[in-house]
Amino acid sequence: MIFGVLFIICQYSGLQILPAFCVTCLYLCCCSTEYQFIYYSPENTAKAKEVLSNINQLQPLIATYADLLLNSASQHSPDSLKNSLKMLSEKTELFVHAFKDQLVRSALLALYTARPGCILKKQPSPKNSTEESSPQDPPPPMRRQDSIPHHSDYDEEEWDRVWANVGKSLNCVIAMVDKLIERDGGSGGGGSSSKNGEKDPSLVDSIITHPREDWYEQLYPLILTLKDCMGEVVNRAKQSLTFVLLQELAYSSPQCLMLTLRRDIVFSQALAGLVCGFIIKLHTSLHDPGFLQQLHTVGLIVQYEGLLSTYSDEIGMLEDMAVGISDLKKVTFKIIEAKSGDVLPVITGRREHYVVEVKLPAGMFESLPLQIREGQLLHVYPVLFNVGINEQQTLADRFGDVSLQESINQENFELLKEYYTIFMEKMPPDYISHFQEQNDLKGLLENLHQNIQAKKRKNVEIMWLAATICRKLNGIRFTCCKSAKDRTSMSVTLEQCSILRDEHQLHKDFFIRALDCMRREGCRIENVLKNIKCRKYAFNMLQLMAFPKYYRPPEGTYGKADT
Repeated sequence: MIFGVLFIICQYSGLQILPAFCVTCLYLCCCSTEYQFIYYSPENTAKAKEVLSNINQLQPLIATYADLLLNSASQHSPDSLKNSLKMLSEKTELFVHAFKDQLVRSALLALYTARPGCILKKQPSPKNSTEESSPQDPPPPMRRQDSIPHHSDYDEEEWDRVWANVGKSLNCVIAMVDKLIERDGGSGGGGSSSKNGEKDPSLVDSIITHPREDWYEQLYPLILTLKDCMGEVVNRAKQSLTFVLLQELAYSSPQCLMLTLRRDIVFSQALAGLVCGFIIKLHTSLHDPGFLQQLHTVGLIVQYEGLLSTYSDEIGMLEDMAVGISDLKKVTFKIIEAKSGDVLPVITGRREHYVVEVKLPAGMFESLPLQIREGQLLHVYPVLFNVGINEQQTLADRFGDVSLQESINQENFELLKEYYTIFMEKMPPDYISHFQEQNDLKGLLENLHQNIQAKKRKNVEIMWLAATICRKLNGIRFTCCKSAKDRTSMSVTLEQCSILRDEHQLHKDFFIRALDCMRREGCRIENVLKNIKCRKYAFNMLQLMAFPKYYRPPEGTYGKADT
């Protein structure tokens, strides 16, 4: 859901209001593709990742131990040869065991069924003598499969043969080592054994041993065959298991693209409001040296007030809003001198980081501190506090789930507290001492924390405290609801009257009268008129019974209307 936003820029010296805008919901749809992915359960996907991880760990270890075995053979060291063979056997048996799962066989069949024209390596077979293999043998030829294989075309037992060849090749190596040690007067194969615990007599009898100095030459072709067989297994297994993982991506990629587009759309609106608020705040505070120093020393606090409920469609809007505001942390500002009459801001960068260049006329630019004129990037600290106030929030409080609102408020309180800590650490001591005399921010923060922890229903004091803290920290504020005209109007007018009372001596006896007047006449009701061609807030009597007291419009200003 794309939410409508009303941007309210609140400053310590007063309040300035930007016009509201509403955005129509955007419906995103994913184009279908011809390829139909194959569903694999999460367990199978996890198994594929586990087997691939085992392959990546065991293959280089086996190659290393095979080279150690050849090195021991070249040194004619029976003890070293037996030790190297033991390590090679252990790792190779672990390697073979990793492929016992049915997943690899079924994935191979699915891969060869789905992929036309796939290239298959001709599988090597284990060789029992030096006449069958030599280091100079050319690589095995390749053959191309020109049609899509089906169950009738693909031999499902082929994988079993390829997989079993690794064990057979290892047995050939073990038999050769035992024969060499036996002829050398060793223990006759003590400490080494075949994969099944005993030597295959046919393998031993078929191996022709040569004089002692030929150990390396007799083992090398067998080790080469073992590596070839292992390489064929690894190649096929990686293809099939990667195919399994790609099916998950084929399923999730359209959703990821939709979410990325949705996130970009929400972010673009949040960024537009932020840039607008930053420029207004900058222009109204050019002659405030404290604010300018805070801007380049600490950064700018940006507080969003949400009035969305945690029920039905609005919970999706709140989720979008939370992500969009959080993404504003990636935005920095840079103030430059305008070289011509064009003072429109320029945005550069990518999703990871954006820089907004704000242009000022020469006269204004020269009044800025040196650090800002030299192009220092200015950071923003966005925070969001949300309290649902309508009848849907009543349903959520009693029968639904308010955990999203609670987590948003708690997380953003920590961010606000972090900004306050940085502010107290980086600002000059003389500024801080004067600031503390004028403001009790520590007490306000503690009060805000207590209200968040209280988990009271429709605790609008959270928003009042957050707004007060933001204004005292020279921040900018944004207020939003679903349509930016009804609940937002109630909150904005309440804040305006609170500022008149707290900062401009509005007598408490005239507070409600001023509040009703602002809701009946002026900016807010004009905004409603422009949106729906009617001077009526879209509330009815039953809805207003669920609203907190100070968020109810005066008689005659609400009724049946489109929202």
